[in-house]
Amino acid sequence: MRVKISKSELRGKVAVPPSKSYTIRSLMCAALAKGKSRIINPLISDDTEAASQALETVGIKIQKNDGCWEVQGGRFHAPDGDIYCRDSAATMRFMACLSAIIPGKCRLVPSPSLAKRPIEPLVAALNKLKVKCRMEDSVVVVDEGKFLGGNVSLTGDVSSQFISGLLFLCPLAEAGLNIRITTPPESGPYIEMTLGCMKEFGIDIIASPTLQFFTGDFRQYKPADYTVEADWSTASYLLAAGAIAGSTEATGLNLNSLQGDRVILNLLSKMGASIIAKKDMITTSRSNLKPIRADLTDSIDLLPTMAVVAALANGQSRFYGIRRARFKESNRVTAVKEGLEKMQIPVTENDDMLIINGGKPVGATIDSFGDHRIAMAFSLLGAAVGDTVIEGAECVNKTFPHFWETLESIGAKVD
Repeated sequence: MRVKISKSELRGKVAVPPSKSYTIRSLMCAALAKGKSRIINPLISDDTEAASQALETVGIKIQKNDGCWEVQGGRFHAPDGDIYCRDSAATMRFMACLSAIIPGKCRLVPSPSLAKRPIEPLVAALNKLKVKCRMEDSVVVVDEGKFLGGNVSLTGDVSSQFISGLLFLCPLAEAGLNIRITTPPESGPYIEMTLGCMKEFGIDIIASPTLQFFTGDFRQYKPADYTVEADWSTASYLLAAGAIAGSTEATGLNLNSLQGDRVILNLLSKMGASIIAKKDMITTSRSNLKPIRADLTDSIDLLPTMAVVAALANGQSRFYGIRRARFKESNRVTAVKEGLEKMQIPVTENDDMLIINGGKPVGATIDSFGDHRIAMAFSLLGAAVGDTVIEGAECVNKTFPHFWETLESIGAKVD
């Protein structure tokens, strides 16, 4: 699908959609808790549907009502067939770990796009724990076995989801499970989100202050009513929209959230955007933007958003800690660079840094590379400068299915 965006004045109020990350994490915890849990205010998107259908394939019953998913957890059976994870890396990685306690053989099948993303370090970690786990091309196969636990180590600089997946197993290990991270973990807030979600389901994991060592004893998950808070990653587009093209109000956000992308407020503020935060409503308004230097190690998903804002700030912006952005739904470093250069913004790419020389971008045809965050970010820049086309615009269904309608509701001229 191609979407054309003309120059627009963006103004209006938007309720921020629920968190994808918390929806998937709470589904995993609810599946592990014997009894009925309720996921209140879940996000409905391609990724969360992938997670719920993966769990249903192994026996978890999920009744989906408006605004609430009821999960009957605690009883797994051998898969009814292959477990198709679509484009959802979290589903693939978390289910690879949960498969250690699921009867029968589990075959986790990725989409072609997901098949390009790393999972081998997690497979190696599971094998160290004597889980019968292997790769068959891009398919992860886990054979039936008994999960005893033990000691395992892995690096923290590839994906925090590897660590989160193992954390779900901590309370299920009959002999206990100790996880050691050999390098400082990147995207640490996502690990804290996992620990916080597990706590709501009765599990307390002992974690070192640096998030490099975790231990848990054998215990049971407890059913819970879990309310999913609004998604700060999604909110970043709505907040940036006001900062570069008008004035927007984002409602429903938790200012004390563990989500790392909450830092978007500080980043936009440092760039000179006008921001007013009152309770759960945040207003951002257009103003003269300044370049910024920022480390995105713990908020890597903000790279596309911050890059398009930097394109409108006169001067040189530098973003560090961006190496892992190459292994997302697309190589986001390359996608951002190519998109901005098409809009006549000079960009320099280094291994772990992106330098953007902001100024006066012009409209262009942008390849989304099938990446929801690239499509949404460049749509904002398109609204600010006009005459912009987003190719592959349907990819927003991954996390924000109603994005284009929402953008229109605040004044964007979208065809």
